[in-house]
Amino acid sequence: MSVQSREQFAQVVRSGGGDPAGVRLDLAALLVAAEAQPDDEATGPALVHHLAEGLARLDRLAARVAGERGRDDARLRAVLGAFHGEPADYERLEASLLPAVLERRRGLPILLSTVWTEVARRAGIAAYGVGLPGHFVVGIGDPDGARVLVDPFAGGTLLPYDTARRIVAGTGHTLLPEHLAPSGPVETIARMLANIRTWAARRPERSRTRLWSCELALLLPRHDVELRREHAEALLAIGRYAEGAARLEEYADLVAGPMPLSAEAARRTAREARARLN
Repeated sequence: MSVQSREQFAQVVRSGGGDPAGVRLDLAALLVAAEAQPDDEATGPALVHHLAEGLARLDRLAARVAGERGRDDARLRAVLGAFHGEPADYERLEASLLPAVLERRRGLPILLSTVWTEVARRAGIAAYGVGLPGHFVVGIGDPDGARVLVDPFAGGTLLPYDTARRIVAGTGHTLLPEHLAPSGPVETIARMLANIRTWAARRPERSRTRLWSCELALLLPRHDVELRREHAEALLAIGRYAEGAARLEEYADLVAGPMPLSAEAARRTAREARARLN
């Protein structure tokens, strides 16, 4: 990470003239990956190269799609069918980092779906991410008309709606029309960062990754108030007790009305953190 990459991320996710749909998903995802790099690899010419190489890889894939014939989903599958995921990828940070996914052709569903939608955009194919509860897939066609769903995690195979319904049912939900709506770039980046935070929270040695993923999420145009608490916990986990306590107190002030018990628990943790400074 670097100050430069972080500032550029903030600029990208808040661009679009107030329209979240105008945000560049490809650039935002590449800048998320820059956070996982050492400072000297995420600033100056190194950062420029990092972004240019990622965009060029997507361009090259799109050029291959442009040469294919047939239905749009088949054209994309002919080029992107080698991209897929496996359960073990949920235990790897690189499965959430776009450059590594482009290199390995392996990743989490949301990163693989981003490859599909960004390649499709470059090739002039209508495609969009679909954030189902419990899975992330791609819609190809008109979200309000004729469309098909494909599952990039399974190499881009067609995803029948009955299968989508079973996937959603496995999370305790019922498939609703809004579940099939396009996922906007900001919403998609927020979900990517949530995946990273979930991965990082599993082990103490990943606390710094948890911290930067929280800090990036806080730069998004909108976020859940609980992210404030999680950010504070990440600060405490790496020993930044004064900052973590201050953030917990701010969180407590925000939720004191609707969630008094959560507010009191946060203040208690803040007091305990400040006691460690003595």
